Amino acid sequence: MHSSTRDGARDPLAAAAGSRASAGDAGGLRPVHAWGTVAILTLANVFGFLDRIILSYLVKPLRRDFALTDTEVSLLMGLSFTIFYSLLGLPIGRWVDRGSRPRIIALGVAVWSLLTAVTGFARSFAQLFAARIGVGVGEATLGPAAVSLIADTFPRRGLAIAMSVYQMGSFTGAGLAYAVGAFAVGRLDVPGRLVLPWGAEIYPWQTVFFWVGLPGLLVALLALFIREPRREAASAQAREVPVPVREVLRYMRANGRTIGALSFGFACSLSVNLGVASWLPTFLDRTHGWTIAQAGLLQGALTFFIGPIGVLAGGRLTDAWGKRGMVDAPLRVGMVGALGMLVCAGIYPLVPAVPVVVALLVAVNVFAALPWGAASAAVAEAMPPRMRGQGSAVYQLIVNLVAGVLGPTAVALLTDRVFGDPQAIRYSLSVLAVAAMSCTLLLLGWARPAYVRTVQAMRDAG
Repeated sequence: MHSSTRDGARDPLAAAAGSRASAGDAGGLRPVHAWGTVAILTLANVFGFLDRIILSYLVKPLRRDFALTDTEVSLLMGLSFTIFYSLLGLPIGRWVDRGSRPRIIALGVAVWSLLTAVTGFARSFAQLFAARIGVGVGEATLGPAAVSLIADTFPRRGLAIAMSVYQMGSFTGAGLAYAVGAFAVGRLDVPGRLVLPWGAEIYPWQTVFFWVGLPGLLVALLALFIREPRREAASAQAREVPVPVREVLRYMRANGRTIGALSFGFACSLSVNLGVASWLPTFLDRTHGWTIAQAGLLQGALTFFIGPIGVLAGGRLTDAWGKRGMVDAPLRVGMVGALGMLVCAGIYPLVPAVPVVVALLVAVNVFAALPWGAASAAVAEAMPPRMRGQGSAVYQLIVNLVAGVLGPTAVALLTDRVFGDPQAIRYSLSVLAVAAMSCTLLLLGWARPAYVRTVQAMRDAG
């Protein structure tokens, strides 16, 4: 490896960064196959978020039937899933850099779908926790593999919009989760238990885990039809000679300000998204007297219809600014989203008028979605091709570990331990939004000059 300068490291592996395939020859795939890949990855992302978010609409029956506190429910939403989802991303990222990415994705989708279904059989907090760990293990495969595949499939000038389409799956999946969860609570949260053919008993609302989990097995089969794109020239021997971990760590240390500030900045941003996603139905119930079904219809509609608009707008804005020579365009888009969230997500929990709350939530969904295609593109641009799987896994580790634990749990801890009143959840949501989005603005602003040096050095080397 050549000697490197901090936050502007030149690396022989970066030579391919500027030689991505042209639009007509995306990774050796025809455009129809390239976009087919994105379609399948997006569908997998839909089911991933459907299985991940469904728990947020089952807070009431979980608290009642399993005698859980808000903090324990938040651990099921966050810690149980996030720890293994994040940590296993590191070895999986290394596997992605040398293995068959479609097969890795297919295996992961099958695992998380089965474990989601298994959650329906849980009879205690410990069993719920263990099943959620399994869901996290399966979902850890998708992020690194998808970012690596899309980056090898699309040219730089179209990368952000392709990443944004993939990220649409998270909002579509979350929207479906809210709708299905609301339906389940409205129709299935009834007294008594269901007796299964082999004698086991479950609560009727637990059947929702079968509905959202088992169809994912079909997505796993679809993933096997993804065509593995041609890896970039510098990555020709990636399967046989994966980049040693020490080289990945050396590159990241040399570009520490870029990788660290980018990762922690987007982690703070995601923590607010997850806090809102996890506790909005409970907030609407406790503060405004909505039923869970009503909250589900609103949250599902906003996330399903408004979220994709936001993420696509962010991708187009990133590509447009990139064409104007703004190398740091992804971070600028992230800062726009953070500023909008600081204002809108900080205010809506405190507003007494329901129509104003709904209007602010529309804006929240736009700004919450805006940065995520840009964020994926930023990670892909900042990492040499042969390191993208491992680099994406490190980014995933930081973002999801920080946000997955901080977002849902911070709201619960503020409510339980600081304010000491379940009705104070409005203040908890507002405090999290203002504090975390302020950190996002500071970190992404600090990352910008370093990110420009890192990306420019890779482009110059190509």
